[in-house]
Amino acid sequence: MRTERTDFAAADGHKLAARFDAPDGPIRAIALFAHCFTCGKDVFAASRIAQALTEHGIAVLRFDFTGLGASEGEFANTNFSSNVADLVAAANHLRSKWQAPALLIGHSLGGAAVLAAASEIAEVKAIVTIGAPSDPTHVAHLFGDQLAEINAAGEAEVQLAGRPFRIKRQFLEDAALHRLTAKVGHLRRALLVMHSPHDTTVDISNALHLFTAAKHPKSFISLDDADHLLTRKSDAVYVAQIIAAWSQRYLPTETTPPAG
Repeated sequence: MRTERTDFAAADGHKLAARFDAPDGPIRAIALFAHCFTCGKDVFAASRIAQALTEHGIAVLRFDFTGLGASEGEFANTNFSSNVADLVAAANHLRSKWQAPALLIGHSLGGAAVLAAASEIAEVKAIVTIGAPSDPTHVAHLFGDQLAEINAAGEAEVQLAGRPFRIKRQFLEDAALHRLTAKVGHLRRALLVMHSPHDTTVDISNALHLFTAAKHPKSFISLDDADHLLTRKSDAVYVAQIIAAWSQRYLPTETTPPAG
């Protein structure tokens, strides 16, 4: 695997930090990976999945959403719509520097984001969600006791994965505007829904809603006893192997020279 660090401009002008992992040999297709809520491009699941996919000839671009990791911007001013816009900007960057993504992969809220962004990326052939909510408002339950404060005061500091984040009411209001299952019904792309029945962060019922809303071709894979963040190496590698095998039917068969 070869890795190149890169960056690109978000729709609002902020510079977003990214990492492009490519196989040593020819590239069969490029995937765009969207990480989980408040995570980053280097979260374990993203890095392990990207590494495993390169072994199957699939290059992967993963990046930090606005206000997270090494990307510029203020997280408190972001929302689901800005995440979708960041994904479209990432696809534009791929299109101009290498080639447009044929595969979208989203983990947790990133899964919801790739479903929402797909209609704006014409070259996408297939989409994979991992532990994704069927409604972006689902993340509100993570705010716990601060939810009332956010609604009353307009913002509050929330502890997420042991780190403090400033959440504004506009985040909740924006999430409520999106009707994700309606978009899923009009994807016109192959969809693979992956979810663990033991996911305690996003209940597996969300996978049922997404799968039911989607038209064929669609597939579902149970991740058995994996946790939401795929913290076990074996789970992340299994996910990557399934994605590589499943997507082969939908991705281009020809290869391009190694990116340089």
